[in-house]
Amino acid sequence: MFLSIATTHRPATDLGFLLHKHPGRVHETELPFGKAHVFYPQVGEDRCEAALMLDVDPVGLVRGKGRGDGLLDQYVNDRPYAASSFLSVALARALRTAMTGTSRERPELAQSAIPLEAVVTPLPARGGEALVRQLFEPLGWTVDVEGVAGADGAPSRYVTLRLSATARLRDLLNHLYVLIPVLDDDKHYWVGDDEVEKLMRRGEGWLEAHPARDLIVRRYLIHRKALARDALERLAPETRDEAVDPAERKPGAEDALEAPLRLNDERMAAVAEALRASGAKAIADLGCGEGKLLQRLVRERWVERLIGVDAAARDLEWAAKRLKLHLAGGPPEGRVTLLHGSVTYRDRRWEDVDAAALVEVIEHLDADRLPALQKVVFGAAGPRTVVVTTPNAEYNALFPNLTAGAFRHPDHRFEWTRAQFRAWAEGVASAHGYTVAYDDIGKRDETLGAPTQMAVFTRAG
Repeated sequence: MFLSIATTHRPATDLGFLLHKHPGRVHETELPFGKAHVFYPQVGEDRCEAALMLDVDPVGLVRGKGRGDGLLDQYVNDRPYAASSFLSVALARALRTAMTGTSRERPELAQSAIPLEAVVTPLPARGGEALVRQLFEPLGWTVDVEGVAGADGAPSRYVTLRLSATARLRDLLNHLYVLIPVLDDDKHYWVGDDEVEKLMRRGEGWLEAHPARDLIVRRYLIHRKALARDALERLAPETRDEAVDPAERKPGAEDALEAPLRLNDERMAAVAEALRASGAKAIADLGCGEGKLLQRLVRERWVERLIGVDAAARDLEWAAKRLKLHLAGGPPEGRVTLLHGSVTYRDRRWEDVDAAALVEVIEHLDADRLPALQKVVFGAAGPRTVVVTTPNAEYNALFPNLTAGAFRHPDHRFEWTRAQFRAWAEGVASAHGYTVAYDDIGKRDETLGAPTQMAVFTRAG
Protein backbone atom coordinates (compact mmCIF):
# COMPACT_ATOMS: atom_id res chain seq x y z
CA MET A 1 0.00 0.00 0.00
CA PHE A 2 1.22 3.43 -0.91
CA LEU A 3 0.62 7.02 0.19
CA SER A 4 2.30 10.02 -1.38
CA ILE A 5 2.13 13.64 -0.28
CA ALA A 6 3.39 16.47 -2.48
CA THR A 7 3.47 20.25 -2.36
CA THR A 8 4.29 23.08 -4.76
CA HIS A 9 4.83 25.54 -1.92
CA ARG A 10 8.12 27.36 -2.47
CA PRO A 11 10.57 26.20 -1.43
CA ALA A 12 8.87 22.83 -1.76
CA THR A 13 11.72 21.17 0.12
CA ASP A 14 10.21 22.63 3.32
CA LEU A 15 8.02 19.53 3.21
CA GLY A 16 10.92 17.72 4.85
CA PHE A 17 10.74 20.07 7.85
CA LEU A 18 6.98 19.56 8.15
CA LEU A 19 7.22 15.78 7.97
CA HIS A 20 10.34 15.68 10.16
CA LYS A 21 11.97 13.43 7.56
CA HIS A 22 15.10 14.52 5.68
CA PRO A 23 14.58 14.37 1.86
CA GLY A 24 18.05 12.92 1.36
CA ARG A 25 17.45 9.73 3.32
CA VAL A 26 15.17 6.71 3.44
CA HIS A 27 13.46 6.48 6.82
CA GLU A 28 12.33 3.15 8.26
CA THR A 29 9.92 2.58 11.16
CA GLU A 30 9.36 -0.82 12.77
CA LEU A 31 5.71 -1.75 13.24
CA PRO A 32 4.08 -4.72 14.99
CA PHE A 33 2.96 -6.03 11.59
CA GLY A 34 5.84 -4.97 9.33
CA LYS A 35 7.77 -1.85 8.36
CA ALA A 36 6.95 1.66 7.15
CA HIS A 37 9.36 3.29 4.70
CA VAL A 38 9.33 7.05 4.06
CA PHE A 39 11.31 8.33 1.07
CA TYR A 40 11.21 11.17 -1.46
CA PRO A 41 10.60 10.29 -5.14
CA GLN A 42 10.91 13.98 -6.09
CA VAL A 43 12.85 16.76 -4.40
CA GLY A 44 12.96 20.25 -5.87
CA GLU A 45 12.30 23.90 -5.11
CA ASP A 46 9.11 23.88 -7.22
CA ARG A 47 7.71 20.50 -6.18
CA CYS A 48 8.59 18.00 -3.49
CA GLU A 49 6.93 14.62 -2.98
CA ALA A 50 7.24 12.24 -0.03
CA ALA A 51 5.98 8.68 -0.07
CA LEU A 52 5.05 6.30 2.72
CA MET A 53 5.17 2.67 1.65
CA LEU A 54 3.94 0.02 4.04
CA ASP A 55 5.50 -3.45 3.97
CA VAL A 56 3.12 -5.74 5.86
CA ASP A 57 4.37 -9.16 6.97
CA PRO A 58 1.58 -11.60 5.96
CA VAL A 59 2.98 -14.37 8.17
CA GLY A 60 3.00 -12.06 11.16
CA LEU A 61 -0.69 -11.35 10.64
CA VAL A 62 -1.55 -15.00 11.22
CA ARG A 63 0.28 -15.13 14.54
CA GLY A 64 -2.72 -14.11 16.55
CA LYS A 65 -2.79 -10.50 15.41
CA GLY A 66 -5.61 -10.58 12.87
CA ARG A 67 -9.36 -10.24 13.29
CA GLY A 68 -10.13 -13.08 10.91
CA ASP A 69 -13.20 -15.24 11.52
CA GLY A 70 -11.33 -18.41 10.68
CA LEU A 71 -8.11 -19.90 9.42
CA LEU A 72 -8.97 -19.32 5.75
CA ASP A 73 -9.83 -15.68 6.39
CA GLN A 74 -6.47 -15.21 8.11
CA TYR A 75 -4.53 -16.50 5.15
CA VAL A 76 -6.70 -15.25 2.26
CA ASN A 77 -7.25 -11.51 2.65
CA ASP A 78 -6.09 -8.19 1.25
CA ARG A 79 -4.43 -6.90 4.42
CA PRO A 80 -0.82 -7.01 3.17
CA TYR A 81 -1.69 -5.06 0.03
CA ALA A 82 -4.61 -2.65 0.56
CA ALA A 83 -4.66 0.69 2.37
CA SER A 84 -6.48 0.12 5.65
CA SER A 85 -6.15 0.65 9.38
CA PHE A 86 -2.58 -0.60 8.96
CA LEU A 87 -1.84 2.61 7.05
CA SER A 88 -3.44 4.71 9.79
CA VAL A 89 -1.20 3.05 12.37
CA ALA A 90 1.82 3.67 10.15
CA LEU A 91 0.89 7.34 9.84
CA ALA A 92 0.64 7.68 13.62
CA ARG A 93 4.01 5.97 14.15
CA ALA A 94 6.09 7.32 11.27
CA LEU A 95 4.62 10.84 11.03
CA ARG A 96 3.47 11.39 14.60
CA THR A 97 4.95 14.87 15.06
CA ALA A 98 3.66 16.06 11.68
CA MET A 99 0.15 15.03 12.70
CA THR A 100 0.31 17.35 15.70
CA GLY A 101 1.06 20.31 13.44
CA THR A 102 4.34 21.26 15.04
CA SER A 103 7.74 21.95 13.47
CA ARG A 104 10.77 23.30 15.33
CA GLU A 105 12.34 24.68 12.14
CA ARG A 106 9.16 25.94 10.42
CA PRO A 107 6.57 26.56 13.20
CA GLU A 108 4.56 29.15 11.25
CA LEU A 109 4.49 27.03 8.11
CA ALA A 110 3.22 24.03 10.08
CA GLN A 111 0.15 26.08 11.01
CA SER A 112 -0.33 27.48 7.50
CA ALA A 113 -2.38 26.22 4.57
CA ILE A 114 -0.15 25.25 1.63
CA PRO A 115 -0.85 23.54 -1.73
CA LEU A 116 -1.05 19.81 -1.07
CA GLU A 117 -1.63 16.74 -3.21
CA ALA A 118 -2.08 13.22 -1.87
CA VAL A 119 -2.45 9.81 -3.52
CA VAL A 120 -3.57 6.63 -1.73
CA THR A 121 -3.66 3.28 -3.53
CA PRO A 122 -5.05 0.66 -3.53
CA LEU A 123 -7.81 1.86 -1.23
CA PRO A 124 -10.82 -0.35 -0.40
CA ALA A 125 -13.95 1.76 -0.90
CA ARG A 126 -16.94 -0.07 0.55
CA GLY A 127 -19.55 2.37 -0.71
CA GLY A 128 -17.89 3.30 -3.98
CA GLU A 129 -16.97 6.67 -5.40
CA ALA A 130 -20.07 8.34 -3.95
CA LEU A 131 -18.96 7.54 -0.42
CA VAL A 132 -15.38 8.66 -1.08
CA ARG A 133 -16.68 12.04 -2.22
CA GLN A 134 -19.17 12.20 0.65
CA LEU A 135 -16.29 11.83 3.10
CA PHE A 136 -13.62 14.10 1.62
CA GLU A 137 -15.38 16.84 -0.35
CA PRO A 138 -17.05 18.44 2.71
CA LEU A 139 -13.54 18.90 4.13
CA GLY A 140 -12.53 21.06 1.16
CA TRP A 141 -10.63 18.45 -0.86
CA THR A 142 -10.84 18.20 -4.62
CA VAL A 143 -11.38 14.48 -5.13
CA ASP A 144 -10.40 12.26 -8.05
CA VAL A 145 -11.28 8.58 -7.86
CA GLU A 146 -9.98 5.99 -10.31
CA GLY A 147 -11.11 2.38 -10.14
CA VAL A 148 -8.56 -0.39 -9.79
CA ALA A 149 -9.37 -3.34 -12.04
CA GLY A 150 -9.47 -6.84 -10.60
CA ALA A 151 -7.32 -9.75 -11.73
CA ASP A 152 -9.76 -10.61 -14.53
CA GLY A 153 -10.08 -6.99 -15.65
CA ALA A 154 -13.48 -6.59 -13.99
CA PRO A 155 -14.18 -3.63 -11.67
CA SER A 156 -13.15 -4.12 -8.05
CA ARG A 157 -13.93 -2.37 -4.78
CA TYR A 158 -10.43 -0.83 -4.79
CA VAL A 159 -9.68 2.66 -6.00
CA THR A 160 -6.81 5.07 -6.37
CA LEU A 161 -7.69 8.23 -4.48
CA ARG A 162 -6.18 11.62 -5.35
CA LEU A 163 -6.80 14.65 -3.16
CA SER A 164 -5.75 18.25 -3.69
CA ALA A 165 -6.37 21.47 -1.81
CA THR A 166 -4.68 24.33 -0.06
CA ALA A 167 -4.68 23.08 3.52
CA ARG A 168 -2.56 22.42 6.57
CA LEU A 169 -0.50 19.25 6.41
CA ARG A 170 -1.73 18.16 9.83
CA ASP A 171 -5.32 18.33 8.58
CA LEU A 172 -4.53 16.11 5.60
CA LEU A 173 -2.83 13.52 7.79
CA ASN A 174 -5.63 13.45 10.36
CA HIS A 175 -8.33 13.26 7.69
CA LEU A 176 -6.56 10.27 6.16
CA TYR A 177 -5.95 8.65 9.55
CA VAL A 178 -9.69 8.62 10.33
CA LEU A 179 -11.25 8.15 6.90
CA ILE A 180 -9.08 5.37 5.42
CA PRO A 181 -10.42 2.74 7.87
CA VAL A 182 -13.90 4.26 7.49
CA LEU A 183 -13.79 3.50 3.75
CA ASP A 184 -12.46 0.01 4.45
CA ASP A 185 -15.20 -0.42 7.10
CA ASP A 186 -12.93 -2.67 9.15
CA LYS A 187 -9.92 -2.68 11.46
CA HIS A 188 -7.15 -5.17 11.97
CA TYR A 189 -7.04 -4.79 15.75
CA TRP A 190 -9.35 -4.87 18.73
CA VAL A 191 -11.40 -1.69 19.15
CA GLY A 192 -12.01 -0.50 22.71
CA ASP A 193 -12.56 2.69 24.67
CA ASP A 194 -9.17 4.04 23.67
CA GLU A 195 -10.35 4.19 20.04
CA VAL A 196 -12.97 6.75 21.04
CA GLU A 197 -10.19 8.90 22.47
CA LYS A 198 -8.18 8.56 19.25
CA LEU A 199 -11.21 9.55 17.21
CA MET A 200 -11.85 12.60 19.38
CA ARG A 201 -8.23 13.68 19.06
CA ARG A 202 -7.86 13.09 15.32
CA GLY A 203 -11.32 14.46 14.52
CA GLU A 204 -11.00 17.62 16.58
CA GLY A 205 -12.13 20.70 14.71
CA TRP A 206 -13.77 18.95 11.75
CA LEU A 207 -15.63 15.77 12.67
CA GLU A 208 -18.34 17.34 14.81
CA ALA A 209 -19.63 19.40 11.85
CA HIS A 210 -19.11 16.80 9.12
CA PRO A 211 -22.40 15.93 7.35
CA ALA A 212 -21.45 12.22 7.44
CA ARG A 213 -20.43 12.37 11.10
CA ASP A 214 -22.64 9.47 12.22
CA LEU A 215 -21.44 7.18 9.45
CA ILE A 216 -17.81 8.05 10.14
CA VAL A 217 -18.15 7.34 13.85
CA ARG A 218 -19.95 4.03 13.36
CA ARG A 219 -17.53 2.72 10.76
CA TYR A 220 -14.43 3.93 12.57
CA LEU A 221 -15.59 2.11 15.70
CA ILE A 222 -16.52 -0.99 13.60
CA HIS A 223 -20.22 -0.63 14.45
CA ARG A 224 -19.77 -1.16 18.19
CA LYS A 225 -22.96 0.59 19.31
CA ALA A 226 -21.91 1.52 22.84
CA LEU A 227 -18.66 3.10 21.67
CA ALA A 228 -20.37 4.90 18.79
CA ARG A 229 -23.04 6.27 21.13
CA ASP A 230 -20.36 7.56 23.51
CA ALA A 231 -18.45 9.22 20.67
CA LEU A 232 -21.53 10.85 19.17
CA GLU A 233 -22.69 12.18 22.51
CA ARG A 234 -19.28 13.79 23.01
CA LEU A 235 -19.26 15.25 19.50
CA ALA A 236 -22.86 16.46 19.63
CA PRO A 237 -24.59 16.29 23.04
CA GLU A 238 -27.92 17.11 21.38
CA THR A 239 -27.89 13.64 19.74
CA ARG A 240 -28.16 11.86 23.08
CA ASP A 241 -31.85 11.14 22.65
CA GLU A 242 -31.37 9.77 19.13
CA ALA A 243 -30.36 6.40 20.53
CA VAL A 244 -33.87 6.03 21.98
CA ASP A 245 -36.70 4.61 19.89
CA PRO A 246 -38.75 7.58 18.59
CA ALA A 247 -41.90 6.03 20.08
CA GLU A 248 -40.29 6.27 23.55
CA ARG A 249 -38.77 9.74 23.24
CA LYS A 250 -40.09 12.66 25.19
CA PRO A 251 -41.50 15.37 22.92
CA GLY A 252 -38.97 18.03 21.96
CA ALA A 253 -39.60 21.72 22.43
CA GLU A 254 -40.96 22.16 18.91
CA ASP A 255 -43.20 19.09 19.16
CA ALA A 256 -44.58 20.25 22.50
CA LEU A 257 -45.38 23.69 21.11
CA GLU A 258 -47.08 22.40 17.98
CA ALA A 259 -48.84 19.31 19.36
CA PRO A 260 -52.03 21.11 20.48
CA LEU A 261 -52.42 22.36 16.91
CA ARG A 262 -51.86 18.88 15.42
CA LEU A 263 -49.58 20.83 13.11
CA ASN A 264 -47.37 17.92 12.10
CA ASP A 265 -50.37 15.97 10.79
CA GLU A 266 -51.58 18.97 8.82
CA ARG A 267 -48.08 19.57 7.46
CA MET A 268 -47.68 15.99 6.21
CA ALA A 269 -51.14 16.07 4.65
CA ALA A 270 -50.46 19.37 2.88
CA VAL A 271 -47.10 18.23 1.50
CA ALA A 272 -48.53 14.90 0.35
CA GLU A 273 -51.37 16.69 -1.45
CA ALA A 274 -48.96 19.13 -3.14
CA LEU A 275 -46.87 16.20 -4.36
CA ARG A 276 -49.96 14.34 -5.60
CA ALA A 277 -51.19 17.42 -7.47
CA SER A 278 -47.79 17.74 -9.17
CA GLY A 279 -48.19 14.35 -10.83
CA ALA A 280 -44.91 13.09 -9.38
CA LYS A 281 -44.32 9.33 -9.33
CA ALA A 282 -40.74 9.27 -7.97
CA ILE A 283 -40.17 11.44 -4.88
CA ALA A 284 -37.16 12.24 -2.69
CA ASP A 285 -37.77 13.27 0.90
CA LEU A 286 -34.65 15.31 1.68
CA GLY A 287 -33.98 15.40 5.41
CA CYS A 288 -36.46 12.56 5.90
CA GLY A 289 -35.62 12.02 9.57
CA GLU A 290 -37.55 9.11 11.04
CA GLY A 291 -39.59 8.67 7.88
CA LYS A 292 -42.95 10.20 8.81
CA LEU A 293 -43.62 11.65 5.35
CA LEU A 294 -42.34 8.48 3.69
CA GLN A 295 -44.68 6.43 5.85
CA ARG A 296 -47.62 8.52 4.66
CA LEU A 297 -46.59 8.45 1.00
CA VAL A 298 -45.85 4.72 0.86
CA ARG A 299 -49.59 4.09 1.37
CA GLU A 300 -50.45 6.11 -1.73
CA ARG A 301 -50.94 4.09 -4.93
CA TRP A 302 -49.91 6.97 -7.17
CA VAL A 303 -46.38 6.91 -5.72
CA GLU A 304 -44.14 4.46 -7.56
CA ARG A 305 -40.76 5.12 -5.94
CA LEU A 306 -39.63 6.86 -2.75
CA ILE A 307 -36.15 7.91 -1.63
CA GLY A 308 -35.36 9.18 1.86
CA VAL A 309 -32.13 11.11 2.45
CA ASP A 310 -30.80 12.15 5.84
CA ALA A 311 -27.45 13.00 7.44
CA ALA A 312 -28.31 11.16 10.69
CA ALA A 313 -27.67 7.44 10.32
CA ARG A 314 -29.65 6.61 13.43
CA ASP A 315 -32.75 8.41 12.16
CA LEU A 316 -32.47 6.33 8.97
CA GLU A 317 -32.40 3.19 11.11
CA TRP A 318 -35.62 4.24 12.80
CA ALA A 319 -37.13 5.15 9.43
CA ALA A 320 -36.34 1.64 8.17
CA LYS A 321 -38.13 0.19 11.19
CA ARG A 322 -41.10 2.53 10.77
CA LEU A 323 -41.42 1.55 7.10
CA LYS A 324 -40.78 -2.17 7.79
CA LEU A 325 -38.16 -2.30 5.07
CA HIS A 326 -37.11 -5.84 4.12
CA LEU A 327 -39.77 -7.26 6.46
CA ALA A 328 -43.00 -9.10 5.81
CA GLY A 329 -45.76 -6.58 5.30
CA GLY A 330 -43.32 -3.88 4.23
CA PRO A 331 -43.12 -2.20 0.81
CA PRO A 332 -41.93 -4.21 -2.21
CA GLU A 333 -38.18 -4.39 -2.74
CA GLY A 334 -36.95 -1.24 -4.47
CA ARG A 335 -40.01 0.91 -3.85
CA VAL A 336 -38.41 2.71 -0.88
CA THR A 337 -34.70 3.49 -0.61
CA LEU A 338 -33.00 5.18 2.33
CA LEU A 339 -29.74 7.04 1.68
CA HIS A 340 -27.23 8.49 4.11
CA GLY A 341 -26.23 11.89 2.79
CA SER A 342 -26.44 15.64 3.04
CA VAL A 343 -28.66 18.01 1.05
CA THR A 344 -25.74 20.41 0.64
CA TYR A 345 -23.60 17.98 -1.38
CA ARG A 346 -24.45 16.64 -4.80
CA ASP A 347 -25.68 13.04 -4.78
CA ARG A 348 -26.53 11.45 -8.12
CA ARG A 349 -28.35 8.59 -6.39
CA TRP A 350 -31.55 10.63 -6.12
CA GLU A 351 -31.20 13.14 -8.96
CA ASP A 352 -33.67 11.38 -11.30
CA VAL A 353 -36.77 11.97 -9.15
CA ASP A 354 -39.84 13.90 -10.31
CA ALA A 355 -40.22 15.81 -7.04
CA ALA A 356 -38.33 16.61 -3.86
CA ALA A 357 -39.65 17.61 -0.45
CA LEU A 358 -37.80 19.64 2.18
CA VAL A 359 -40.13 19.50 5.18
CA GLU A 360 -38.88 21.67 8.06
CA VAL A 361 -35.28 21.29 6.87
CA ILE A 362 -33.88 24.62 5.70
CA GLU A 363 -34.11 26.26 9.12
CA HIS A 364 -31.68 23.64 10.49
CA LEU A 365 -28.93 24.86 8.14
CA ASP A 366 -26.65 27.80 8.70
CA ALA A 367 -27.65 30.59 6.34
CA ASP A 368 -24.32 30.42 4.53
CA ARG A 369 -25.07 26.77 3.60
CA LEU A 370 -28.33 27.62 1.82
CA PRO A 371 -26.60 28.49 -1.50
CA ALA A 372 -25.06 25.00 -1.49
CA LEU A 373 -28.51 23.45 -0.93
CA GLN A 374 -29.97 25.55 -3.73
CA LYS A 375 -27.19 24.49 -6.10
CA VAL A 376 -27.70 20.80 -5.28
CA VAL A 377 -31.51 20.62 -5.20
CA PHE A 378 -32.62 23.23 -7.74
CA GLY A 379 -29.51 23.21 -9.91
CA ALA A 380 -27.83 19.80 -10.16
CA ALA A 381 -30.95 17.70 -9.53
CA GLY A 382 -33.59 20.14 -10.77
CA PRO A 383 -36.72 17.99 -10.25
CA ARG A 384 -39.93 19.17 -11.84
CA THR A 385 -41.41 20.00 -8.39
CA VAL A 386 -39.85 21.00 -5.08
CA VAL A 387 -41.96 21.45 -1.94
CA VAL A 388 -40.45 23.42 0.97
CA THR A 389 -42.00 24.07 4.37
CA THR A 390 -40.58 26.16 7.21
CA PRO A 391 -41.89 27.83 10.39
CA ASN A 392 -43.48 31.26 10.17
CA ALA A 393 -41.56 33.32 12.74
CA GLU A 394 -44.39 35.86 13.04
CA TYR A 395 -46.72 33.19 14.42
CA ASN A 396 -44.35 32.46 17.31
CA ALA A 397 -45.90 35.31 19.27
CA LEU A 398 -49.03 33.17 19.70
CA PHE A 399 -47.21 30.31 21.45
CA PRO A 400 -47.70 31.01 25.19
CA ASN A 401 -44.54 29.19 26.32
CA LEU A 402 -42.19 30.72 23.75
CA THR A 403 -40.29 33.81 24.85
CA ALA A 404 -39.94 36.75 22.47
CA GLY A 405 -37.22 36.19 19.88
CA ALA A 406 -36.78 32.49 20.73
CA PHE A 407 -36.90 29.75 18.11
CA ARG A 408 -39.22 26.76 18.25
CA HIS A 409 -36.31 24.30 18.31
CA PRO A 410 -32.80 24.76 19.76
CA ASP A 411 -31.26 23.42 16.55
CA HIS A 412 -32.93 26.04 14.33
CA ARG A 413 -30.40 28.43 12.84
CA PHE A 414 -33.08 30.90 11.78
CA GLU A 415 -36.85 31.26 11.50
CA TRP A 416 -38.19 33.49 8.76
CA THR A 417 -41.08 35.87 8.52
CA ARG A 418 -43.42 35.45 5.56
CA ALA A 419 -41.68 38.27 3.71
CA GLN A 420 -38.22 36.75 4.30
CA PHE A 421 -39.34 33.31 3.12
CA ARG A 422 -40.92 34.72 -0.03
CA ALA A 423 -37.85 36.81 -0.81
CA TRP A 424 -35.68 33.69 -0.57
CA ALA A 425 -38.08 31.59 -2.61
CA GLU A 426 -38.43 34.18 -5.36
CA GLY A 427 -34.65 34.44 -5.61
CA VAL A 428 -34.27 30.66 -5.90
CA ALA A 429 -37.04 30.41 -8.49
CA SER A 430 -35.58 33.19 -10.61
CA ALA A 431 -32.04 31.79 -10.48
CA HIS A 432 -33.00 28.23 -11.42
CA GLY A 433 -35.93 28.55 -13.81
CA TYR A 434 -38.88 27.80 -11.50
CA THR A 435 -42.17 29.41 -10.72
CA VAL A 436 -43.33 29.36 -7.11
CA ALA A 437 -46.70 29.30 -5.34
CA TYR A 438 -47.33 29.69 -1.60
CA ASP A 439 -49.73 28.15 0.88
CA ASP A 440 -50.41 28.30 4.61
CA ILE A 441 -50.45 25.23 6.86
CA GLY A 442 -52.35 25.27 10.14
CA LYS A 443 -54.90 27.63 11.62
CA ARG A 444 -54.35 31.10 10.18
CA ASP A 445 -54.28 34.26 12.27
CA GLU A 446 -55.52 37.34 10.42
CA THR A 447 -52.49 39.40 11.40
CA LEU A 448 -49.67 36.89 11.95
CA GLY A 449 -50.54 34.27 9.35
CA ALA A 450 -50.31 30.48 9.76
CA PRO A 451 -47.78 28.58 11.90
CA THR A 452 -46.15 26.90 8.88
CA GLN A 453 -45.51 28.38 5.45
CA MET A 454 -45.11 26.28 2.30
CA ALA A 455 -43.66 27.03 -1.12
CA VAL A 456 -44.25 24.78 -4.13
CA PHE A 457 -41.66 25.30 -6.85
CA THR A 458 -42.47 24.14 -10.39
CA ARG A 459 -39.85 24.05 -13.11
CA ALA A 460 -40.81 26.49 -15.84
CA GLY A 461 -41.48 24.98 -19.24
